[in-house]
Amino acid sequence: MNISSPVAAASATPVDGRARSRTGWLAAGVVAGLAGVVGIQASGAVTAVYDESIAGDPVAIARRLADQRTQIVIEHTGFAVAALALLVFAAGLSRLLASRLESGSALPQVAAGGLFVTSAICLIGTGLTTELIFGLSEDSKMVPEFAVVGAHWLGTIPWLWAAAGVSALAVAVASLRGGALPRWLGWTSAVLGAVTVLVGISPMQYLAGFTGPVWVLVCAVGLWFAK
Repeated sequence: MNISSPVAAASATPVDGRARSRTGWLAAGVVAGLAGVVGIQASGAVTAVYDESIAGDPVAIARRLADQRTQIVIEHTGFAVAALALLVFAAGLSRLLASRLESGSALPQVAAGGLFVTSAICLIGTGLTTELIFGLSEDSKMVPEFAVVGAHWLGTIPWLWAAAGVSALAVAVASLRGGALPRWLGWTSAVLGAVTVLVGISPMQYLAGFTGPVWVLVCAVGLWFAK
């Protein structure tokens, strides 16, 4: 009778489970970063309200916006997926940092907190997409002035990724001062985090939408290969 096999099998199960759990939150980070990039690019393609040739004409803007409903759907999907995936990535990142830093460090909570805020921003940013997608299907369904407001909402709120910059800076400190993560990731996080925070607190705050998702993607991929 081989009595070691059941023991070995039993001990392998939790280890395999931990491996899958670790890969899962990193995969969520990759998805969040990619979805955020897609959402930003799609949002940038919803140009009706920024077209100078029809500026100040709500009816013309609404009609042009109706032709861009596909971009709105893509934007909605990208930011909604990013919002949900960020929650998982934030939890995993916090757990990883807590396991590698000294007890009582605030860095795990700061890193997760910035991503939680960003998740909420992304979700709120999709709040008017349903109204626009269906309301613009027929001219009589939506007041043109509301379409203008909705278009500005889509082009501003989901771009507020400044809090992700704070998460990046927390990761940078954890790496460069705490030695918890690879130093290359620390320096990358320091640069992208600083840029994201600085533009996020400036009147050009929406530019944070360009760098925030990229940092999430780089961080997730970097940790994946560093595990």
